Amino acid sequence: MAFKQVEADSFHWLVDMLESVEVGLVVLDLDFRVQVWNGFMENHSGITASRIREKVLFDVFPDIPKAWLSRKVDAVALLNTRAFTSWEQRPYLFKFRNTRPITGTEEYMFQNLTISPLSGPSGEVEKVCLMVYDVTNIASSKRALERANAQLAKLSTTDRLTGLLNRGTWENLVDAEYERYRRYGHATSLVMFDIDHFKKVNDSYGHLAGDEVIKHAADLTKNNLRQSDTSGRYGGEEFGIILPETDAEGAQVICERIREAMEKSVVETSVASIQYTISMGIAELSDKPENYMQWMQQADEALYAAKAGGRNRVKIFGR
Repeated sequence: MAFKQVEADSFHWLVDMLESVEVGLVVLDLDFRVQVWNGFMENHSGITASRIREKVLFDVFPDIPKAWLSRKVDAVALLNTRAFTSWEQRPYLFKFRNTRPITGTEEYMFQNLTISPLSGPSGEVEKVCLMVYDVTNIASSKRALERANAQLAKLSTTDRLTGLLNRGTWENLVDAEYERYRRYGHATSLVMFDIDHFKKVNDSYGHLAGDEVIKHAADLTKNNLRQSDTSGRYGGEEFGIILPETDAEGAQVICERIREAMEKSVVETSVASIQYTISMGIAELSDKPENYMQWMQQADEALYAAKAGGRNRVKIFGR
Protein backbone atom coordinates (compact mmCIF):
# COMPACT_ATOMS: atom_id res chain seq x y z
CA MET A 1 0.00 0.00 0.00
CA ALA A 2 2.84 2.37 0.88
CA PHE A 3 4.51 1.53 -2.42
CA LYS A 4 1.35 2.39 -4.34
CA GLN A 5 1.15 5.71 -2.47
CA VAL A 6 4.73 6.53 -3.51
CA GLU A 7 3.83 5.70 -7.09
CA ALA A 8 0.75 7.91 -6.91
CA ASP A 9 2.78 10.78 -5.44
CA SER A 10 5.48 10.38 -8.09
CA PHE A 11 2.86 10.43 -10.85
CA HIS A 12 1.33 13.58 -9.38
CA TRP A 13 4.71 15.29 -9.25
CA LEU A 14 5.49 14.22 -12.80
CA VAL A 15 2.20 15.60 -14.12
CA ASP A 16 2.72 18.82 -12.17
CA MET A 17 6.21 19.18 -13.64
CA LEU A 18 5.00 18.55 -17.20
CA GLU A 19 2.32 21.19 -16.78
CA SER A 20 4.64 23.86 -15.38
CA VAL A 21 7.81 23.32 -17.42
CA GLU A 22 8.66 26.14 -19.85
CA VAL A 23 8.78 23.76 -22.81
CA GLY A 24 5.90 22.79 -25.05
CA LEU A 25 5.11 19.06 -24.83
CA VAL A 26 2.82 17.47 -27.40
CA VAL A 27 2.33 13.72 -27.67
CA LEU A 28 0.86 12.48 -30.95
CA ASP A 29 -0.11 9.03 -32.10
CA LEU A 30 1.08 8.04 -35.56
CA ASP A 31 -2.13 9.41 -37.07
CA PHE A 32 -1.23 12.81 -35.58
CA ARG A 33 -4.03 12.74 -33.03
CA VAL A 34 -3.13 14.74 -29.92
CA GLN A 35 -2.68 12.64 -26.77
CA VAL A 36 -0.90 15.12 -24.48
CA TRP A 37 -0.99 18.93 -24.58
CA ASN A 38 0.78 20.55 -21.64
CA GLY A 39 0.35 23.92 -19.92
CA PHE A 40 2.93 25.67 -22.10
CA MET A 41 0.92 24.74 -25.20
CA GLU A 42 -2.34 25.76 -23.56
CA ASN A 43 -0.96 29.16 -22.53
CA HIS A 44 0.46 30.05 -25.94
CA SER A 45 -2.24 28.56 -28.17
CA GLY A 46 -5.28 29.44 -26.09
CA ILE A 47 -6.52 25.88 -26.61
CA THR A 48 -7.04 23.63 -23.58
CA ALA A 49 -5.90 20.02 -23.45
CA SER A 50 -9.47 18.77 -23.11
CA ARG A 51 -10.51 20.58 -26.31
CA ILE A 52 -7.67 19.33 -28.46
CA ARG A 53 -7.27 15.77 -27.19
CA GLU A 54 -7.85 13.12 -29.90
CA LYS A 55 -8.06 15.79 -32.59
CA VAL A 56 -5.78 15.64 -35.62
CA LEU A 57 -3.07 18.29 -35.20
CA PHE A 58 -3.33 19.53 -38.79
CA ASP A 59 -7.07 20.11 -38.45
CA VAL A 60 -6.52 22.43 -35.50
CA PHE A 61 -3.39 24.08 -36.92
CA PRO A 62 -3.75 24.18 -40.72
CA ASP A 63 -0.69 26.46 -40.98
CA ILE A 64 1.63 23.65 -39.88
CA PRO A 65 3.54 22.29 -42.92
CA LYS A 66 1.90 18.86 -43.11
CA ALA A 67 4.23 17.24 -45.65
CA TRP A 68 7.35 18.42 -43.80
CA LEU A 69 6.22 17.31 -40.34
CA SER A 70 4.89 14.00 -41.67
CA ARG A 71 8.29 13.19 -43.19
CA LYS A 72 10.00 14.04 -39.91
CA VAL A 73 7.64 11.93 -37.80
CA ASP A 74 7.77 8.99 -40.22
CA ALA A 75 11.57 8.98 -40.04
CA VAL A 76 11.54 9.16 -36.23
CA ALA A 77 9.07 6.24 -36.01
CA LEU A 78 10.88 4.13 -38.59
CA LEU A 79 14.39 4.62 -37.22
CA ASN A 80 13.35 4.89 -33.54
CA THR A 81 15.61 7.89 -33.11
CA ARG A 82 15.20 11.57 -32.28
CA ALA A 83 15.09 14.39 -34.81
CA PHE A 84 15.97 18.04 -34.20
CA THR A 85 15.23 21.25 -36.07
CA SER A 86 16.35 24.76 -35.16
CA TRP A 87 14.69 28.12 -35.67
CA GLU A 88 17.31 28.88 -38.33
CA GLN A 89 16.00 26.00 -40.45
CA ARG A 90 12.33 26.76 -39.76
CA PRO A 91 11.47 29.79 -37.58
CA TYR A 92 8.58 28.04 -35.87
CA LEU A 93 6.24 25.03 -36.04
CA PHE A 94 3.38 26.60 -34.10
CA LYS A 95 2.60 30.20 -35.06
CA PHE A 96 2.47 31.56 -31.51
CA ARG A 97 2.63 35.28 -30.82
CA ASN A 98 5.77 36.46 -29.06
CA THR A 99 4.86 37.39 -25.49
CA ARG A 100 8.32 38.23 -24.18
CA PRO A 101 8.71 41.95 -23.43
CA ILE A 102 12.47 41.93 -23.96
CA THR A 103 12.12 40.65 -27.50
CA GLY A 104 8.99 42.62 -28.28
CA THR A 105 10.30 43.55 -31.72
CA GLU A 106 9.70 39.97 -32.89
CA GLU A 107 6.12 39.27 -33.92
CA TYR A 108 6.19 35.49 -33.47
CA MET A 109 7.85 33.04 -31.10
CA PHE A 110 10.97 31.46 -32.58
CA GLN A 111 11.15 27.75 -31.78
CA ASN A 112 13.55 24.85 -31.70
CA LEU A 113 11.89 21.46 -32.06
CA THR A 114 12.78 17.97 -30.88
CA ILE A 115 10.77 14.96 -32.04
CA SER A 116 11.25 11.88 -29.86
CA PRO A 117 9.90 8.34 -30.44
CA LEU A 118 7.74 6.77 -27.71
CA SER A 119 7.65 2.96 -27.72
CA GLY A 120 4.84 0.77 -26.42
CA PRO A 121 5.19 -2.47 -24.40
CA SER A 122 6.06 -4.38 -27.57
CA GLY A 123 9.01 -2.11 -28.27
CA GLU A 124 7.37 -0.70 -31.38
CA VAL A 125 7.11 3.08 -31.73
CA GLU A 126 3.47 3.96 -31.11
CA LYS A 127 3.64 7.69 -30.49
CA VAL A 128 5.98 10.65 -30.81
CA CYS A 129 6.61 13.56 -28.47
CA LEU A 130 7.14 17.07 -29.85
CA MET A 131 9.20 19.27 -27.56
CA VAL A 132 8.84 22.93 -28.48
CA TYR A 133 11.46 25.32 -27.08
CA ASP A 134 10.95 29.09 -27.04
CA VAL A 135 14.25 30.49 -28.33
CA THR A 136 12.99 33.96 -29.22
CA ASN A 137 15.64 35.66 -27.08
CA ILE A 138 18.46 33.81 -28.83
CA ALA A 139 16.97 34.30 -32.29
CA SER A 140 16.23 37.97 -31.71
CA SER A 141 19.77 38.66 -30.50
CA LYS A 142 21.32 36.85 -33.46
CA ARG A 143 19.04 38.59 -35.95
CA ALA A 144 19.84 41.96 -34.39
CA LEU A 145 23.56 41.19 -34.68
CA GLU A 146 23.13 40.14 -38.30
CA ARG A 147 21.24 43.36 -39.06
CA ALA A 148 23.97 45.40 -37.35
CA ASN A 149 26.68 43.60 -39.33
CA ALA A 150 24.75 44.11 -42.56
CA GLN A 151 24.39 47.80 -41.75
CA LEU A 152 28.10 48.08 -41.03
CA ALA A 153 28.88 46.32 -44.30
CA LYS A 154 26.58 48.72 -46.12
CA LEU A 155 28.13 51.74 -44.42
CA SER A 156 31.58 50.57 -45.47
CA THR A 157 30.56 50.54 -49.14
CA THR A 158 28.09 53.41 -49.44
CA ASP A 159 28.24 57.16 -49.17
CA ARG A 160 26.45 58.25 -46.02
CA LEU A 161 24.87 61.39 -47.46
CA THR A 162 23.51 60.02 -50.75
CA GLY A 163 23.26 56.26 -50.29
CA LEU A 164 25.25 55.80 -53.50
CA LEU A 165 28.38 53.66 -53.55
CA ASN A 166 31.36 55.45 -52.04
CA ARG A 167 34.43 56.28 -54.08
CA GLY A 168 36.50 53.23 -53.17
CA THR A 169 33.73 50.72 -53.81
CA TRP A 170 32.67 52.37 -57.05
CA GLU A 171 36.25 52.52 -58.35
CA ASN A 172 36.61 48.79 -57.67
CA LEU A 173 33.59 48.19 -59.89
CA VAL A 174 35.08 50.42 -62.60
CA ASP A 175 38.19 48.23 -62.45
CA ALA A 176 36.04 45.07 -62.67
CA GLU A 177 34.15 46.46 -65.66
CA TYR A 178 37.44 47.33 -67.35
CA GLU A 179 38.66 43.75 -66.88
CA ARG A 180 35.33 42.39 -68.16
CA TYR A 181 35.74 44.46 -71.32
CA ARG A 182 39.26 43.15 -71.85
CA ARG A 183 37.97 39.57 -71.60
CA TYR A 184 34.74 39.81 -73.60
CA GLY A 185 34.99 43.05 -75.59
CA HIS A 186 31.41 44.13 -74.92
CA ALA A 187 30.61 47.82 -75.31
CA THR A 188 30.67 49.72 -72.01
CA SER A 189 30.72 53.39 -71.10
CA LEU A 190 31.80 55.44 -68.12
CA VAL A 191 30.24 58.75 -67.09
CA MET A 192 31.63 61.43 -64.79
CA PHE A 193 29.50 64.45 -63.91
CA ASP A 194 29.31 67.22 -61.37
CA ILE A 195 27.00 70.01 -60.29
CA ASP A 196 27.64 73.33 -62.04
CA HIS A 197 28.70 76.30 -59.88
CA PHE A 198 28.19 74.26 -56.72
CA LYS A 199 30.45 76.56 -54.68
CA LYS A 200 27.94 79.37 -55.27
CA VAL A 201 25.18 77.17 -53.85
CA ASN A 202 27.16 76.61 -50.65
CA ASP A 203 28.22 80.25 -50.41
CA SER A 204 24.69 81.58 -51.03
CA TYR A 205 22.55 79.12 -49.08
CA GLY A 206 24.91 77.24 -46.75
CA HIS A 207 26.30 73.72 -46.63
CA LEU A 208 23.08 72.13 -45.40
CA ALA A 209 21.24 73.38 -48.46
CA GLY A 210 24.18 72.22 -50.56
CA ASP A 211 23.82 68.74 -49.06
CA GLU A 212 20.14 68.75 -50.07
CA VAL A 213 21.14 69.53 -53.66
CA ILE A 214 23.71 66.70 -53.64
CA LYS A 215 21.10 64.24 -52.30
CA HIS A 216 18.62 65.41 -54.90
CA ALA A 217 21.14 64.85 -57.69
CA ALA A 218 21.90 61.36 -56.35
CA ASP A 219 18.21 60.42 -56.15
CA LEU A 220 17.45 61.68 -59.66
CA THR A 221 20.44 59.75 -60.99
CA LYS A 222 19.29 56.48 -59.40
CA ASN A 223 15.75 56.98 -60.66
CA ASN A 224 16.90 57.43 -64.25
CA LEU A 225 19.27 54.47 -64.47
CA ARG A 226 18.68 50.87 -65.47
CA GLN A 227 19.04 48.02 -63.00
CA SER A 228 22.36 47.01 -64.54
CA ASP A 229 23.89 50.50 -64.19
CA THR A 230 25.94 51.51 -61.16
CA SER A 231 26.29 55.00 -59.75
CA GLY A 232 28.64 56.32 -57.09
CA ARG A 233 29.60 59.53 -55.38
CA TYR A 234 33.16 60.24 -56.41
CA GLY A 235 33.67 63.12 -54.02
CA GLY A 236 32.10 66.47 -53.14
CA GLU A 237 29.60 67.30 -55.88
CA GLU A 238 31.13 64.85 -58.39
CA PHE A 239 29.50 61.54 -59.37
CA GLY A 240 30.25 58.59 -61.60
CA ILE A 241 28.13 56.07 -63.50
CA ILE A 242 29.07 52.71 -65.05
CA LEU A 243 26.89 51.82 -68.04
CA PRO A 244 27.51 48.18 -69.07
CA GLU A 245 26.54 46.96 -72.57
CA THR A 246 26.25 50.61 -73.66
CA ASP A 247 28.10 52.47 -76.38
CA ALA A 248 28.71 56.23 -76.36
CA GLU A 249 25.50 57.03 -78.24
CA GLY A 250 23.39 54.95 -75.85
CA ALA A 251 25.17 56.57 -72.91
CA GLN A 252 24.41 60.01 -74.33
CA VAL A 253 20.68 59.22 -74.39
CA ILE A 254 20.77 58.20 -70.72
CA CYS A 255 22.86 61.21 -69.73
CA GLU A 256 20.62 63.69 -71.55
CA ARG A 257 17.64 62.25 -69.71
CA ILE A 258 19.41 62.77 -66.37
CA ARG A 259 20.68 66.23 -67.30
CA GLU A 260 17.24 67.43 -68.42
CA ALA A 261 15.57 66.03 -65.29
CA MET A 262 17.95 67.98 -63.09
CA GLU A 263 17.65 71.17 -65.12
CA LYS A 264 13.86 71.12 -64.74
CA SER A 265 13.90 70.28 -61.02
CA VAL A 266 13.61 72.57 -58.03
CA VAL A 267 15.13 71.55 -54.69
CA GLU A 268 13.00 72.83 -51.82
CA THR A 269 15.27 73.58 -48.87
CA SER A 270 14.57 75.34 -45.58
CA VAL A 271 16.30 78.50 -46.83
CA ALA A 272 15.36 78.69 -50.51
CA SER A 273 14.10 76.93 -53.62
CA ILE A 274 17.23 76.00 -55.57
CA GLN A 275 17.61 75.16 -59.24
CA TYR A 276 20.83 73.69 -60.59
CA THR A 277 22.40 72.08 -63.65
CA ILE A 278 25.07 69.47 -64.24
CA SER A 279 27.82 68.85 -66.77
CA MET A 280 28.55 65.28 -67.92
CA GLY A 281 31.43 63.51 -69.63
CA ILE A 282 31.21 60.12 -71.35
CA ALA A 283 34.04 57.75 -72.27
CA GLU A 284 33.21 54.58 -74.19
CA LEU A 285 35.89 52.03 -73.38
CA SER A 286 38.29 51.08 -76.17
CA ASP A 287 41.58 49.22 -76.37
CA LYS A 288 43.58 52.41 -75.77
CA PRO A 289 43.37 52.76 -71.96
CA GLU A 290 45.97 50.54 -70.31
CA ASN A 291 44.06 50.42 -67.03
CA TYR A 292 40.79 51.58 -65.51
CA MET A 293 42.37 54.80 -64.23
CA GLN A 294 43.13 55.93 -67.78
CA TRP A 295 39.52 55.16 -68.68
CA MET A 296 38.36 57.34 -65.81
CA GLN A 297 40.73 60.05 -66.97
CA GLN A 298 39.06 60.03 -70.39
CA ALA A 299 35.62 60.49 -68.80
CA ASP A 300 37.05 63.28 -66.65
CA GLU A 301 38.47 65.04 -69.72
CA ALA A 302 35.06 64.83 -71.39
CA LEU A 303 33.51 66.37 -68.26
CA TYR A 304 35.94 69.29 -68.35
CA ALA A 305 35.18 69.75 -72.06
CA ALA A 306 31.48 70.01 -71.17
CA LYS A 307 32.29 72.68 -68.61
CA ALA A 308 34.55 74.55 -71.00
CA GLY A 309 31.76 74.43 -73.59
CA GLY A 310 29.38 76.33 -71.36
CA ARG A 311 28.20 73.78 -68.76
CA ASN A 312 24.77 72.12 -68.55
CA ARG A 313 25.70 69.78 -71.37
CA VAL A 314 26.92 66.26 -72.20
CA LYS A 315 30.23 65.64 -74.01
CA ILE A 316 31.67 62.41 -75.37
CA PHE A 317 35.43 61.88 -75.09
CA GLY A 318 37.26 62.53 -78.36
CA ARG A 319 34.31 64.19 -80.11
